[in-house]
Amino acid sequence: MNRFRNTFTSALALVAAVLAGSATSFADDQSAPQIRSVPLDPGDQSYFLLLKGPPETKSFRSGLVTLVPGKSIGVHNSGVNEEMIVPLEGQGELRFASHPPLLIKSGLITYAPAHTEHDVINTGSGPLRYIFITAKAE
Repeated sequence: MNRFRNTFTSALALVAAVLAGSATSFADDQSAPQIRSVPLDPGDQSYFLLLKGPPETKSFRSGLVTLVPGKSIGVHNSGVNEEMIVPLEGQGELRFASHPPLLIKSGLITYAPAHTEHDVINTGSGPLRYIFITAKAE
């Protein structure tokens, strides 16, 4: 539980930093992750990586996804990575094979543990935009 809380707290801090246009550095070493800001303007791309993992970050990756109504990201398994979804706009569902779907909408975050097959689908009438954050859980 503490590992989840620490990862969750770090992920929320990153989202806040990215949305505010800044981030914090893990170290002054040039080979370590560095302070940066990342624009949330993917143009017409539906999948846009924000932070690509090492060496940009210690262990997590993040991206901005835009799905049109009825579209899904596709069933996937994040392997050893846990995943958090931070909705920005629209409505959808985080679907699992062995668990009822979770609502995705602004004001709620959703979480998929490592080794869990899941999918995201836009169930709303407008675009679903969200930031995903994955981090090694093992």
